[in-house]
Amino acid sequence: MSAESGFEIKPVYDSGDLPDDVGERLGRPGEYPYTRGVYPTMYTKRPWTMRQYAGFGTAAESNARYHQLLKAGTMGLSVAFDLPTQMGYDSDDPIAHGEVGKVGVAIDSIDDMRRLFDGIPLDQVSTSMTINAPGSVLLLLYQLVAEEQGVAGSALQGTIQNDILKEYIARGTYIFPPKPSLRLVADTFAYCRTEIPRWNTISISGYHMAEAGATPAQEIAFTLANGIEYVRAAVAAGLAVDDFAPRLSFFFVARTTLLEEIAKFRAARRMWARIMREDFGATNPKSLMLRFHTQTAGVQLTAQQPEVNLVRVAVQALGAVAGGTQSLHTNSYDEAIALPTEKAARLALRTQQVLAYESGLVETVDPFAGSYVIEAMTDEVEAAATALIERVFDHGSAVEAIEQGFQKQEIESSAYRIAQQIDSGERVVVGVNRFVSDDDEHYEPLRVDPKIEADQAARLAALRSDRDGAAVEAALADLRKAAEGTENVLPPMREALRRRATVGEVCHTLRGVWGVYHPVEHF
Repeated sequence: MSAESGFEIKPVYDSGDLPDDVGERLGRPGEYPYTRGVYPTMYTKRPWTMRQYAGFGTAAESNARYHQLLKAGTMGLSVAFDLPTQMGYDSDDPIAHGEVGKVGVAIDSIDDMRRLFDGIPLDQVSTSMTINAPGSVLLLLYQLVAEEQGVAGSALQGTIQNDILKEYIARGTYIFPPKPSLRLVADTFAYCRTEIPRWNTISISGYHMAEAGATPAQEIAFTLANGIEYVRAAVAAGLAVDDFAPRLSFFFVARTTLLEEIAKFRAARRMWARIMREDFGATNPKSLMLRFHTQTAGVQLTAQQPEVNLVRVAVQALGAVAGGTQSLHTNSYDEAIALPTEKAARLALRTQQVLAYESGLVETVDPFAGSYVIEAMTDEVEAAATALIERVFDHGSAVEAIEQGFQKQEIESSAYRIAQQIDSGERVVVGVNRFVSDDDEHYEPLRVDPKIEADQAARLAALRSDRDGAAVEAALADLRKAAEGTENVLPPMREALRRRATVGEVCHTLRGVWGVYHPVEHF
């Protein structure tokens, strides 16, 4: 049997499969090269942050779900935005028709952000926001709402995904071309260094590439290559590497292939530590640490026999925890059918709690260290990923490789190979190509009320009539001027949002200066 990354999985591993210096190379937990974890004690003092990714319909509906999750014991919020918000369009824009509130919450203005976090003290929760092209816009709205609560930016903790390069590779929610997009990322790094210093300014994501079909080796190779590109862009913008690198974070998937996933996480840590120290001269230990969030693999959930997904998610979560994740979202068993119900979301959280409080995993650091198979697989994944990174930069840069379609083509080839293995039965998917059942129980999915779109449009109309229109136009003009020049665009953007400019108006202002990205098809 071969691993997804291509190397053969041997029936037996022993000391002959490992280099003689394996113990010396591994080091200790919390020490370079961080193969065994970024902190010396890992979960023995406190468990990972348990997040649940949630957001649907209106801000008020999502706020109610957040309160339910916090009551159930979640330790951090993770916000899902609808597609119009992700693409920088207001809910009343014609292009948003039919998508408002469907795959996440609709956020059009500071009014919506205020409703989203009503009754939630932002100095006491860590918030992750899955938003990319307009990531800086949503972060500024969050900061403004925190200020209304009396919470300073220095007290805020959380993450914006803000990883635009993977959008060009695998997901597609981009707005601007790569160069101005990288400028916006660098501006966010610089802004947060002084204004929101505890915020993770980017979550460099392999998750969506994995969901598109990337193997574990491809996932970390293309993610780390994008990370290199972001670091280069920030350094080129005049930032010192140790001033921003400690706030970089990563986002990976956890599949059901338990051993390969544990090896993947360990290899990624080791690779990033070396890249930052050897390629960029970082000296702050925090600049060398690959801290990451994990989400269980949505693409592996099945609509057939959905309760079996509870087992899949438990195995995937086990891999993430054994691999040393800093935070984790467990998917709900019904997500292959619709948005999660309240019961399903609670069961997903309970999965993490069982691992943290009943499994004994938190009693020791890096429990798989020294395992012949894990150490050999870690080396195999690292070797495969390192070779792929070299192939990316044979194109000149990660951006140039993206523009030439390299990563996308590699991922599509892997996805096709895995699909063939599933179709042939070589790779088993329980309930789909083996152990099929004809008597699945009826499932009633959560449905989003289509009236939401009209309600959001009405709220936008009221906002535009109530605000000072001249002040908004003046603030947007200041933003346009900054975008045309070289100054940081976030301060004028913040002022426009404070004056109740909408997400769409801010993004349209930037579209007018920077343009819109149109991908080139590669055949």
